Amino acid sequence: MKFILVLFAGLIFGGGLVVSGMSDQNKILNFLDVNGQWDPSLLLVMAGALMISAPSFYLILKRQAPLLSQTFVLQKNRKVNRPLVVGSILFGAGWGVYGYCPGPAIVSLVYFRVETFIFLVAMLLGIYMTQKLKTD
Repeated sequence: MKFILVLFAGLIFGGGLVVSGMSDQNKILNFLDVNGQWDPSLLLVMAGALMISAPSFYLILKRQAPLLSQTFVLQKNRKVNRPLVVGSILFGAGWGVYGYCPGPAIVSLVYFRVETFIFLVAMLLGIYMTQKLKTD
């Protein structure tokens, strides 16, 4: 049952990425191009996501435990440190150069573009290297 619910949630997330245009790398790159062909429509996507997620987190965290697990797994370290800043810069640079972050990149595999496969291999390599180099 848990697998079916997780699959359903993933399908809803992927469908939302497609419907909102976030799986279209040109739309993302135009959103980031504030001095050129700026496309502010993704601000509405982000605002809609915040309007749903913020109250949901508040209500969900009032529960004793999640629906499909015994306990919540929450980040205990809330400090802004060097690895967080460097990782954020690298994430933003990758997003700005190619126009994808992990979720939309995975959804975009259905378009069978070689560049997307290369991006995902590079992303997975970066994740692997991060785990190998992790010192914190």
